[in-house]
Order: sequence, then structure tokens, then C-alpha cells
Amino acid sequence: MKILVYLHHPAHFHLFKNVLSKLRFEHEIIVLATKKDILEQLLKNAGIPYFNILPEGRRDNKFSIALGLLKQDIRLLNICLKKKPDLLVGTSTEIAHIGRLLNIKSIFVNEDDINVVPLVGKLAYPFAETIVVPDVCDVGKFNYKTVFYSSYHELAYLHPNHFTPLKNVVQKYFSPDIPYFIIRFAKLEAHHDKGIKGIDTNIAKDIIRLLSKEGDIYISSERELEEEYEKYRINISPNDMHHVMAFSNLYIGDSQTMAAEAGVLGVPFIRYNDFVGRIGYLRELEEKYQLGYGIKPPNPTMLLKKLKELLLTNDREELFKGRRNNMLLDKIDYSKFLTWFIENYPTSADIMKENPEYQHRFR
Repeated sequence: MKILVYLHHPAHFHLFKNVLSKLRFEHEIIVLATKKDILEQLLKNAGIPYFNILPEGRRDNKFSIALGLLKQDIRLLNICLKKKPDLLVGTSTEIAHIGRLLNIKSIFVNEDDINVVPLVGKLAYPFAETIVVPDVCDVGKFNYKTVFYSSYHELAYLHPNHFTPLKNVVQKYFSPDIPYFIIRFAKLEAHHDKGIKGIDTNIAKDIIRLLSKEGDIYISSERELEEEYEKYRINISPNDMHHVMAFSNLYIGDSQTMAAEAGVLGVPFIRYNDFVGRIGYLRELEEKYQLGYGIKPPNPTMLLKKLKELLLTNDREELFKGRRNNMLLDKIDYSKFLTWFIENYPTSADIMKENPEYQHRFR
């Protein structure tokens, strides 16, 4: 089978990297990507051949999004006419459009609730043949074409079946034996981030003041930092970040993906932004499995109170390790499941709709 996989974000590289390595043994794979943050760097580091469908990039405003979508639709159309794939898989709306236009089967993969990414609900879901999302995800009126599974995107690459944290990787940057904390500042400039607030300078100052008494601080930031915080910034290879995260004592930030990654690794996280309460899979990690805490602005007092509580929890590491194990008992290995689902599509979609419990063989 000839499968075209279209990646739109660095997180989606991690989602598909193990899937691609399995599919390549039996199928012809075409990988498309956009110029988004470190996505190309990750693909190059992994030695995965790809074609950049939008090398000029785009801005996150309505006009640029519309123009970029049109360009990508046209370019994907031309690629599909030339390469003639049997199946389109990915996270970008274009696969739904061109799949419908050329009558090519399409699997649209997502993890965010429809109210968080309304453009996806308007531009992709009506045209996609099948939508694949976690079972806590709300897809609105599109349930009839959705396959739900019991896992998270992050478990496609951070499940114990695929990832073992290595201290010698952390040692390339600093000692993993000295307590340390990861702080992440996201840009919050994507189209779905409009009006979203996160950690501002004053809150960051209070967080650093508390954490500096307990261990070392390392900041990963998409945005510019004030001069006084630059000494905490650390540039970690994208291939090493999950090892560094796994041995940290705590993660705090306004990034969704890194909070979820911390959670599935058993690292306590505090997430502070306006998405709190709106994203199903993060809400489950926080409320059902108690692997982290979401605090919605403006509430810096509650954030600092929760941070103090975590710092004073003596058995914190063992407590969160146990919570992580409870979560893993409930969840499947998403990489195994997605590989099977793609290889056996569309029969796999029929199996899942008739018997959702079938997925539990992918633990």
C-alpha cells in the first residue's frame, strides 16, 4: 500500500515516528511536512525523507492561514495526482479536502476538543472519511465518523514500550542527580491561542523565587525572555528533551503538549493558561489520574499555593509514579494501535466501531 503521511507540527513527528518506522517495512511511505518550528529538524535528525509542502511558511493570522491552506491544497492535489497514494493520514486539513476531491481514503488524527480548535471542526471534519481521537475528546456532531481509543498522543512515543529515560543523555547538559525543575513558556500565538493568557513576567518571578530554594531551574521558551531570566534558559536538542523531562522534579508552564508529556512520564505538572478545563485529555490527566494540576488565569495565588504544596510533598516521586502506573493500566500503546489501524484500514475502522474493546490487545 502507498501511504501519504502529512505532519503539521513538531508534536506530530513524535506521534508518528514509531508508526512510520513500522509501516516502512511493508508499505511505500510518502511524508509531507510544513515549515513549523523544529519539525524539519526532527525529521532530518531521524533520517526520515520528506517533502516540505510550504517552505515559505505562514503567519498565524486569518489571511495567512487561508492563503497557506489554499497553497497546501493545490500542492497536495498535485502530489496526489503524481504519486497516486492509496491512503492519506495526518493532522492537516488538506488531507480531508484532497481525499474527498480525489476519492482517496483519509484518516484525520487529532486530540483536541472541537471547541478548542473550531477551524478543524469547520475545515477538516466535514470532509475527512474517518476521524481518530482519544475517547475523552469531543468531536461535536461528527461522532458517526469517529473512532475513539483509550490513550493519548503522548503515549505513542512515551509509553514504556517505546521510551526508556537515560541519565547519560541528561548528563550532556547538567547533572541529573541534583534536583531540577523545568519551566516552559509557549508563544501562545497560534490561531487557536487568540485571547489566551499564560504565565507573565510577575508570575514567573514568583515561581523562580520559590523553585530556586529547592533546586536548579531550567527554562525552555518559545518567546523572548527578560534579561534577568536568560541565565536559566537552556537549549536542549529536541531529541533529548524527553529524557531531561523524565528526570525532572516538576514541570510548570503554559504549554499543553509539554504538560501532557510530563504527566504520562509521571512528572508532576502545573499548567497555567486559559485552556484549563477545555481540553478533555488534559482534564483527564489532571482530574482522574491526578498527574498534574490545571489552573486558569488570573489566579496566581492558587498557582503559587499549589506549587508550595507540591514542593512540600515528601513522597512526591513515589506518589506520582504510582499514579502514572494506574494511568498506564487503563491505556493502550497508541503507536501499536495506530500502526494496526492504518495497515488494516478501512476494515480496522469497522472492527473498532463494532467492538471498541478490540483495542485492548494493543497494550
